[in-house]
Amino acid sequence: MQLLAQIAIVIYGCFLVFIFLYSIVQFNLAIQYVRSRKKRNRKPVLTDEQLPIVTVQLPVYNELYVIERLIDAVCAFDYPKNKIEIQVLDDGNDESVQIAAKKITEKQKEGFDIQHVIRPNRVGFKAGALGYGLDICKGEFTAIFDADFLPRPDFLRQTIPYFYSGEKIAVVQTRWEHLNEDYSMITKLQAFGLDAHFTVEQIGRNSAHHFINFNGTAGVWRKEAIYNAGGWQSDTITEDLDLSYRAQLKGWNFVYLPEIGSPAELPAEMNALKAQQFRWTKGAAECTKKNMGKVLTAKGLGFSHKVHASFHLMNSIVFLSVLGTSLMSVPMLIIKNHYPQYSTLFVIASAFLLGFFILGYFYWVSRPPAPYFSKLGRFVFEFPMFLSVTMGLSLHNTVAVIEGLTGRKSAFVRTPKFAINSGKMGTWTDKKYRTAKISPLTLGEALMACYFIFGLYLAFHYDDFGLFPFHIMLTLGYVFVTYYSIKHARS
Repeated sequence: MQLLAQIAIVIYGCFLVFIFLYSIVQFNLAIQYVRSRKKRNRKPVLTDEQLPIVTVQLPVYNELYVIERLIDAVCAFDYPKNKIEIQVLDDGNDESVQIAAKKITEKQKEGFDIQHVIRPNRVGFKAGALGYGLDICKGEFTAIFDADFLPRPDFLRQTIPYFYSGEKIAVVQTRWEHLNEDYSMITKLQAFGLDAHFTVEQIGRNSAHHFINFNGTAGVWRKEAIYNAGGWQSDTITEDLDLSYRAQLKGWNFVYLPEIGSPAELPAEMNALKAQQFRWTKGAAECTKKNMGKVLTAKGLGFSHKVHASFHLMNSIVFLSVLGTSLMSVPMLIIKNHYPQYSTLFVIASAFLLGFFILGYFYWVSRPPAPYFSKLGRFVFEFPMFLSVTMGLSLHNTVAVIEGLTGRKSAFVRTPKFAINSGKMGTWTDKKYRTAKISPLTLGEALMACYFIFGLYLAFHYDDFGLFPFHIMLTLGYVFVTYYSIKHARS
């Protein structure tokens, strides 16, 4: 039994070390962000005659509720009409195809160069659609928007000039904003996490000249850079992250514009969120497997750049470490109280809790300006709740990581959009596309909640409350995820 205890301690320690190192990297990004957040990108001034031809690509699949508003938004761009081409890359197979066709015909009569591009098959999913459109497009640059976005009229005028601000600019990426942040607790917590990515991470990496990523939408690519990097490839389901790394390894540069927001709809239904998380997490793991070796062996790429790129690619593996640490925490409580000879090790392990406070600082600096006590009051609630729900999703996302690292292939599962706008407007309960069945993983999440309730019991049994806050957060997180997975599937 003592040997098993020793093995368990080593495994637990490895997970803790990875999470701590990840926290240190995030802390470095927070420092870079604080130093540079007041800097603004300098935009060259272009006349209408100097503006290039741009192709706007709209990759869509069965977007019944949002396709018309997307086309209307793009056709409202303040950009010379003779220099903009719009491709509706439609892989749909329901009535949304006819709705899109009708809207496109309407816009063609108004003089817009807009085409309804329908492929013979859906090979390669989104990557395949983007590649298909790229081969027949007119533009020197391609702006890409997913169906849930509502870009502002000045989007192209605000972004295109930056391609002339430096050498080898491949991408100009804008910041995501949220149409329905205040819709529910689920959307508020998503916004909390995404805002940190689009402030601290993207600005921190870009300002330090580390690799960043195109976020799949709300950005513009130089066509030449796509081809030079090998084109859109569908061997991962996060084609945006994959192409981003291939392009930057070829020496292309990215420009991130936090001052330009692009509003989009957040998933308001738990199972839609889980589908999105699964795709993002699995795709990131696939990209780690595909590109990590290239990053580590890249000539001319400095040590700090390789460290940041490695942890950026391994972002999804944090879920594996969180799940591992969580599962091992209950045996650790038992071992700690049955093998006092290891007490020093547990004292050392407690030092890794510093990572919690480091992450706290990371998310604190990402929050928008507000009166101090108002900001603090919201943060004290939102940060632990965000971490708790993230822990509650770790089982689901770990399955995605394992599938990605082992090469198990799966279909591109889209995130359904329901045209839910600001505040409490809109509903998803009476609409198509939502998940109406309960995943077997939901049972696993319910069992995890029971497991950590047992951990809470052990705290009283041993009169040892060192892990009690951790187990409370885990219990709440898994109860939250389980409850809403079932409730929303049955709604």
